[in-house]
Amino acid sequence: MKLSVIIVNYNTCNMLRLALNSVVRAAQDVTNEVFVVDNGSTDRSLAMIQEEFPVVRVIANAKNEGIARAYNHALKLVSGEYVLMVNADTIAGKKTIEKALEFMDMHADSGGLGVRMITPEGRFLKESKHGFTRPWGIFFKVTGLAKYFSKSRLTDVQRKDWVEEFQTSETDVLNGAFMLYRKEALDLVGLLDERFHLYGYDIDLSYRIRLTGFKNYYFPKTYIINFNTRANAKLSFAYIREFYGAMIIFATKYLFKVPEIKVEGLPRLYPPSYEVE
Repeated sequence: MKLSVIIVNYNTCNMLRLALNSVVRAAQDVTNEVFVVDNGSTDRSLAMIQEEFPVVRVIANAKNEGIARAYNHALKLVSGEYVLMVNADTIAGKKTIEKALEFMDMHADSGGLGVRMITPEGRFLKESKHGFTRPWGIFFKVTGLAKYFSKSRLTDVQRKDWVEEFQTSETDVLNGAFMLYRKEALDLVGLLDERFHLYGYDIDLSYRIRLTGFKNYYFPKTYIINFNTRANAKLSFAYIREFYGAMIIFATKYLFKVPEIKVEGLPRLYPPSYEVE
């Protein structure tokens, strides 16, 4: 099996239909399996999958268990050489998966890969390059954790060799909208940290992947359309609790003691220069 795809869904039936159609089309030329982990949806999501995508493997949770725990249910079952974790509110391009897998096959040091993200209106999303939003960048600088995210140019904004939208480069963090991981790398780091309920799970996983010695890459030679439906709730108390709570969890986990994972034969964590193609 070449590829395992995992989508977590919660009451996004119509968006999920689009996401599944795009993934099935983009992965048609590789051996694959597709999992949908449903977090207790009350819409027609489960019925829609059964009617329109009978080959998709469904894991139906009785309640909303959060994204990290939902992904873990499927990660325990995947058999692909690569694992793609993709949001239900994204649409992959026709060649997105094919091109991403080709890059991973050609770069044995790659643990994870993210692609160029655009809005439905065609606007480039800067989160594509560095994986996290501006509030996370401020958080890393304030706490001093920025030094562990050297590829995100948090402490040296004038750096001349920083990459632009269409340059392939090593990066610190993959955005949770589209994260393609080598299964070998995931086996080394273990499952997602389930304390990250809705936010921060992608940053934590990407960081742990780099600690093994594998690299994360930003690959802009293909794209996804990201609708970012969760952005609509940014003024709610639930958003504030989840988003900033994730920062507190991250700081508690890494601020005082950075874990060291050493794997013989893999490159060191922080190479001296950027790698740009």
